[in-house]
Amino acid sequence: MATTETTASGIGPVEGGSVHNVDNPAPLIEAPRKRTKKSPKSTRGNFEMYGWLFMRLSGIVLVVLVLGHLLIQLVLDGGVSKIGFAFVAGRWASPFWQVWDLLMLWLAMLHGANGLRTVINDYAERANTRLWLKGLLYTATVFTILLGTLVIFTFDPNIR
Repeated sequence: MATTETTASGIGPVEGGSVHNVDNPAPLIEAPRKRTKKSPKSTRGNFEMYGWLFMRLSGIVLVVLVLGHLLIQLVLDGGVSKIGFAFVAGRWASPFWQVWDLLMLWLAMLHGANGLRTVINDYAERANTRLWLKGLLYTATVFTILLGTLVIFTFDPNIR
């Protein structure tokens, strides 16, 4: 006969009507934390979920962009020996290749920065250390994205 009583751990009866006790060891499952009136409200919103989703989607797009770039640049166009200043100038004369390289730059930098942000959050123990490391990370990311974008769109093949 099954019982509807729960144990002190909050676990109800298991299949067969027996409950967790010393004679019938079963895995102990802690009850989930419940929000109370005293629980602090989350200020993060869904940022971490969006960061997680961005990592998955940007990773898929980056695989396509990078493998396509390698296939076209190195296999179909004759290999590394043909890559030089004139080759890059010819590629960046086309808006298609400018956008392709811009997408690779932006996605790779944002993907990497988001991954490093997660590592910093996981391993930097002091809040002040996290603040400085993330500030340095964000500064380097913004600087690289801005400089790379500037180079892609202002590249002049007629430099003397």
